[in-house]
Amino acid sequence: MSKRYAKLGPGEGPNYDWENDHTFVKVSGQDTDGAYTLMEDNLKASFALGLHRHEKHAETFYFLEGEVDFYIDGDWHRCTPGTTIHVPPGVPHACRVANAAPARMLMIFQPSGFDGFLAELATMNEADFADDATMAALNAKYDIVPMGPVPAHPDDKG
Repeated sequence: MSKRYAKLGPGEGPNYDWENDHTFVKVSGQDTDGAYTLMEDNLKASFALGLHRHEKHAETFYFLEGEVDFYIDGDWHRCTPGTTIHVPPGVPHACRVANAAPARMLMIFQPSGFDGFLAELATMNEADFADDATMAALNAKYDIVPMGPVPAHPDDKG
């Protein structure tokens, strides 16, 4: 008889170790019949994610360790452990680690799908990443609307 629940320990679950972060899928869209995905994201000291939005899905971030500068709908927020940010569909957002130091957060994507995006990215090569049409199709498939780089932060020296 199969279990009616799932349990993953530290460092377990499908994971994607990128140049700027190491993400673990803790609860996949398959586990929830597409309702949501829960991921642990270990942000490396170089992490930054450009401005983007999602038309159909919401994201919730719960910060566990370190500090993250989070840009949402024109406002900057310094997120420390215990902070929660919820981003409804259609709201532009971006983020970067603060003070060039690692951070860790939980992410909920509702409905699910982002785990599929990461799985597809993991199969791609440098030529795929450089191909604008390939990236545009992948972003469209997973409800990602790129809007540009991380906006200037008030603390940035110009």
